[in-house]
Amino acid sequence: MGKPTDLVQGTLDLLILKTISLEPMNGWAIAKRIVQVSNNILQVQQGSLYPALHRLEHQGWIKAEWKDSENKRRAKFYSLTAAGRKQLKSELENWQRLSGAIGLVIESV
Repeated sequence: MGKPTDLVQGTLDLLILKTISLEPMNGWAIAKRIVQVSNNILQVQQGSLYPALHRLEHQGWIKAEWKDSENKRRAKFYSLTAAGRKQLKSELENWQRLSGAIGLVIESV
């Protein structure tokens, strides 16, 4: 197995929105879930994750709430807003269209 890969530019927002679509999570848990679900192929650097979370919160797509984490430390837990659910749907549609188009080019060239 190769080493973990940094995320393709533009996919982090989609991965964050999708990851927290089922339950609120703190930043560390979001990064860990992405690594786990991708079978250790994708990794999210803290220097990318936290600015993305702040940007998504500023856009109104996620909201943050301070809670106790599993290790009893206070942490911000992020969840989707109604606007975030709508944005997730749009991002998923765009990803399907883009990845399909890339697949067509790869298969035909």
